[in-house]
Amino acid sequence: MTRGGLALEGLCKRFGSVEILRDVQLEVAPGDLIVVVGPSGCGKSTLLRLVAGLETPSAGRIRIGGRDVTAVPPAERGIAMVFQSYALYPHMTVAQNMGFGLKMQGRPKAEIAERVARAAQILQLGEYLDRKPRALSGGQRQRVAIGRAIVRDPEIFLFDEPLSNLDAALRGQMRVEIARLHAQLGATMLYVTHDQVEAMTLASTIVILNAGRVEQVGAPMELYRRPANRFVAGFLGAPRMNFVPAHVVSQSPGALLIGLEGATHGSPLRLVRATEAAQVGMPVTLGMRPEHLRLADAAASLLHGSVTLVERLGSETLVYVKPEGAEQITVKLDGGSAVARGDLVGLQVDAAHCHLFGPDGSAIGAPSDATGQSAAAGANVRVAG
Repeated sequence: MTRGGLALEGLCKRFGSVEILRDVQLEVAPGDLIVVVGPSGCGKSTLLRLVAGLETPSAGRIRIGGRDVTAVPPAERGIAMVFQSYALYPHMTVAQNMGFGLKMQGRPKAEIAERVARAAQILQLGEYLDRKPRALSGGQRQRVAIGRAIVRDPEIFLFDEPLSNLDAALRGQMRVEIARLHAQLGATMLYVTHDQVEAMTLASTIVILNAGRVEQVGAPMELYRRPANRFVAGFLGAPRMNFVPAHVVSQSPGALLIGLEGATHGSPLRLVRATEAAQVGMPVTLGMRPEHLRLADAAASLLHGSVTLVERLGSETLVYVKPEGAEQITVKLDGGSAVARGDLVGLQVDAAHCHLFGPDGSAIGAPSDATGQSAAAGANVRVAG
């Protein structure tokens, strides 16, 4: 089913004096599943509505399959949209709901029946075709809504937070369904969500949107391992990345020595990376993902503090540590960890996994393990209480 790709060229949208989207440039290859993710109010739903033709851009161009559709009505763009709300007709059967759009286009009954049957087979809805929506579960209703899009055989599928109304178990199930559907159809899909888990698990390419601007575009693990700035680093990852104020102590070819604010003991942390963007004395932020921290002896560790909370999630344990004079730090351990609330613990960091951000939030170099290789471990630093 792979059809055309999508290109957004300098796309802008303003409502009065309020700028919602700013110079969005994006290329979606045919057959790609690209996920636009960002916090509430960042402009992601407006972006989808512009592609669908439900809003008119203030500037820029939209191309679908190489065709300029900026001024083309929605019905003629070759798109099919799946909304957050199922929007099924309660008095119609599943088959009637799925085929209604084709019926309104005046398609022959035989063609409608064939397309509905094919979509029902893909979505495993064959035994439900004669049921009405009230007799279906939430996940089944969302599959019907997706089937209504499939029967139209569109150039591009547009998904507007389609799993938001489902409970956690159904969201997980439907993520698998959508991934399977994309692999089976090979269709071009543009998927909008605020849920970074959906973005990481579904996308072949992720677009991080913030305040109407594209912060970074790339493969999920590339963005996770090499965030372009502090916003992307803090947005992708659950639990979020830990940030600690620091400064550049010294630099040498290919390495930086980083001191933590408030530290009175120990040696600076040595980070192996490009140093062109750093200057001695410059304030920076050290970023550490929870899974890259380990508990250690408090007297000989990079950081130390008291455990304020322990969340046991079965296969893993989240430990929250509060060093004096610093923000709370989250550590992800295996499920068998024996740590308890009130324990005084040290936190050991492998410098190969650390991120570094300048005063403007932009990344300084990249962790040397981004390609699976390790760097020299950092020296221990103790943050005094």
